[in-house]
Amino acid sequence: MSIIKIKEYPAPEVNRSEILRYMQAKGGDSALDALIERGLKLIEDKLCFRVCYAEFPVSLRDGALNLGFTVTDSRDLSKCLNGCDRILLFAATVGIELDRQILRYSRLEPSMALCLQAIGSERAEALCDAFCDDMEMQYNEQGFSLRPRFSAGYGDLPLSLQEDIIKTLNTPKNIGVSLNESLLMSPSKSVTAIIGIKGEK
Repeated sequence: MSIIKIKEYPAPEVNRSEILRYMQAKGGDSALDALIERGLKLIEDKLCFRVCYAEFPVSLRDGALNLGFTVTDSRDLSKCLNGCDRILLFAATVGIELDRQILRYSRLEPSMALCLQAIGSERAEALCDAFCDDMEMQYNEQGFSLRPRFSAGYGDLPLSLQEDIIKTLNTPKNIGVSLNESLLMSPSKSVTAIIGIKGEK
C-alpha cells in the first residue's frame, strides 16, 4: 500500500496576467486592475494551499496501462508516461472558503464573483506548479526526472478516473476534497493529476 503524504504550501506569488487570461480580459484597464486587487485582498487570508500525494508503479501490457491504483486504456496518458516505471498521483486544493465568497458575490456583485473565479483558477494552478517544482527538485537530486502533469478529462483519459483518484488518496479526509455525482470536485478550485517519473535525467 502506497504511503499518502500531505503538504501545505505558503501562498505562491500571484500572476496577475494569468488572472486576466482566466477572465478573458486584457490589461491596462485601471478599473479592472482595481477589481483584481480588491479580490486578492478579499481572499488573501481565506485560502489554504494543500496537496496530498502518493507514488505508484506503472506498467503497460496488451494496451492496458496499469497505474498501480487503477487500469486505463488511455493512449494519450500512455504516451505521456512513456519510459516511466512510476508515477506520482496528487490532489491539490485552495480550500472551500473561496467557493463561499464566490457564491456570496454572485448575488452581491457579479463582476467580483467572476474575478474571484479567475483568481481561484490562478491560485490552484500556482499551487500545482509549486508542488511540481518541489517534487522535480527532490527527484532530480536522486537522478530522476518528471514528466508534465496529466489530469483526468484531458485527451482520452476519462473524467471518471477522478473517482479512483479521490478514493485512492482519501482526499475527503486528507485535504477536504470530495466528488459529486457529476464528477465535479468540491472545493471547486481543486486539481488532481498524474506525473510520470523517469529513471534518468
